[in-house]
Amino acid sequence: MNETVAVEKKSFGERVKSFFRFVYEEGIKFPAYILVHPIKGFDIFKREKRGKMSIAIAFLLILCFVQILEAQYSGYIVNPRNVNEINSAMEISYIVVPLLVFTVANWSATSFLDGKGKMNEIFMMVCYSFFPLIFAKVFGIIVSNVIYQAETGLYVLVLGFGSFLMLYMVFFGLISIHEYGLLRCLASLLLTLLAVLIIAFTAVLAYDLFQKIYGFVYTIYREITLRYI
Repeated sequence: MNETVAVEKKSFGERVKSFFRFVYEEGIKFPAYILVHPIKGFDIFKREKRGKMSIAIAFLLILCFVQILEAQYSGYIVNPRNVNEINSAMEISYIVVPLLVFTVANWSATSFLDGKGKMNEIFMMVCYSFFPLIFAKVFGIIVSNVIYQAETGLYVLVLGFGSFLMLYMVFFGLISIHEYGLLRCLASLLLTLLAVLIIAFTAVLAYDLFQKIYGFVYTIYREITLRYI
């Protein structure tokens, strides 16, 4: 009996250790390696299937959480918003919507340029690229609460550096997962921008059409209720 309990405890302890080892290896060490060695790192990400959807989703959720924290707890010097009017769903949409639009747009654009990346690989690659931005935003929240008005440049520098590193990882990630050269990658980014504009234009048209249909149906409903009910 005691031996069985000891084995179960040991097994639970090993599972906990394995979990934290996985988090460190795949969620910290490997993204940091990609940041330092983007070409080789993303090549391993793609060819050796080191990219994990679970880690990508975790980075996305963490960034969404940090985005909400940033809106709520950034220092008043750099945060002019009224915290009582902040909508968490909108804060999340500022991250999720551009991510999904970019993923679809890039996959569509690179299909014309013989890109080798799949849609799930593009999505995971961008989520992995959130790694430096997460740290920059967390550090920015802390900095924003201890700086004076004249030191706001430090806050801007921190967030700017985090955004630069994210874009740096995305750029080399596109080169690696699509197996592009520099010029073809730049061409794919131009096509991606065009695809984003087309998606945005289509979404605006669809929203306008939905509003008109809704208004038309609601008008008919009002007429029926006023006349017969």
